[in-house]
This record gives sequence, C-alpha cells and structure tokens, in this order.
Amino acid sequence: MNGVFCERLKELRQEKGIGQVQLARELDVGKSIISLWELGKCEPTLSKLVAMSRYFGVSIDYLAGLED
Repeated sequence: MNGVFCERLKELRQEKGIGQVQLARELDVGKSIISLWELGKCEPTLSKLVAMSRYFGVSIDYLAGLED
C-alpha cells in the first residue's frame, strides 16, 4: 500500500463527516486501527478494503491509489 491510500481514507472519512471512532464501528475494527491506517503504519486486510470500498462507494483501485 502507498501513501495515497492513507490520504484517500482520511479524505473520504472527512467528506462523510465521520470520525475515526464511527468508521471503526462501521468496519468492526478498533479506533486505533483507523489511526494506524491513516498514518501508514499498517495495512488493511482485503476484507476490510472491500468493506471500505462498499461503505464509501468507491473502488478498491481508487482506495489503493491505482486510479484517480
């Protein structure tokens, strides 16, 4: 994963007007995981990427920075 994922995740979350805690609940992960993803300290599993793409209505390629 690259820095684009970190930026896009944070932007999508902020555009939706939700905090890290709410997103963590939606994705069934701890709040610290969202923070670590946004800081680029760890990467989500494929199942969490799928959940994020569905929640935000974007493709996994978009989240990963493979498309604009």
